Amino acid sequence: MKSLNRTKLTIPALLLFAALGLAGCAGMTQQEKGTATGAVVGGVVGNVLCGGIACTGAGAAVGGVIGHEVTKKK
Repeated sequence: MKSLNRTKLTIPALLLFAALGLAGCAGMTQQEKGTATGAVVGGVVGNVLCGGIACTGAGAAVGGVIGHEVTKKK
């Protein structure tokens, strides 16, 4: 029963934070969005590959740089 209550609170909280995060992207340039997306994807990949906080941070940093460079105007 305790996990059911936690789930009832967790899902709306995640939806709220996702909505706030998307609202914050409204004024971003394409390059800033690419950097943020790359950082998120890189952080997830780093966490999946190693599972540690250092790998997550390194993945986010590398992903952010890649996202920044991919969306850079030529």
